[in-house]
Amino acid sequence: MSTFDKREEGFEKKFAMDADQKFKAEARRNRLLGMWVAEKLGMSGDAVAAYAKEVVASDFEESGDADVVRKVLGDLTAKGVAVTEQELRVKMDELMAVAVMQVKAGT
Repeated sequence: MSTFDKREEGFEKKFAMDADQKFKAEARRNRLLGMWVAEKLGMSGDAVAAYAKEVVASDFEESGDADVVRKVLGDLTAKGVAVTEQELRVKMDELMAVAVMQVKAGT
């Protein structure tokens, strides 16, 4: 195997690892978001965990965050909780930073 091949293999492994960590961080962020929204909806106990799982699952409908935003805003609106899309996206950004740190720390 040439040096070029080894270097290419190293880049491929790094890309795969980065993609895996991004996926884990997004799933963690969505779980944290679900917990935050569940609190706003007045949920407690097992209902919080169940709702967080629903939010995580909603991210598999389409690429990007639009599916998560649509689900969460719909649920908040249905319960009369006033949160704008901008406020929600800011919270998602905050939670993504937390999720990235947690994934990197292995927690």
